[in-house]
Amino acid sequence: MLKFLKRVAFVLALTSMGTLGAASAFAASTNSAGSHVYKLYVNGLACPFCAYGVEKKVGGLAGVKNVDIDIDSGLVAVTMASGANLNEATAKQAVSDAGFSLRKFEGPKGK
Repeated sequence: MLKFLKRVAFVLALTSMGTLGAASAFAASTNSAGSHVYKLYVNGLACPFCAYGVEKKVGGLAGVKNVDIDIDSGLVAVTMASGANLNEATAKQAVSDAGFSLRKFEGPKGK
């Protein structure tokens, strides 16, 4: 429960930073050596609890290292472990399993 509350606080902090600033800040901060970030744009995210549902489903996929969400823009930044990849069909299914729809999928830059 404590981890959940920390995540909610994190999401609220991102929301208060502003859409563009938050998206850039957390996407850049999650990309470490050997890992790569995928951007999922999700329709319908309205609150931290919505974000938590998506985080839980996407975060449970094989190879996912980190999931960061900006509720205002619907951006879900998924950092994959070194050597792991995420394809659009898998991302779409995870988002759908959380009760939302995938609007757009972007792979890592340079890939």
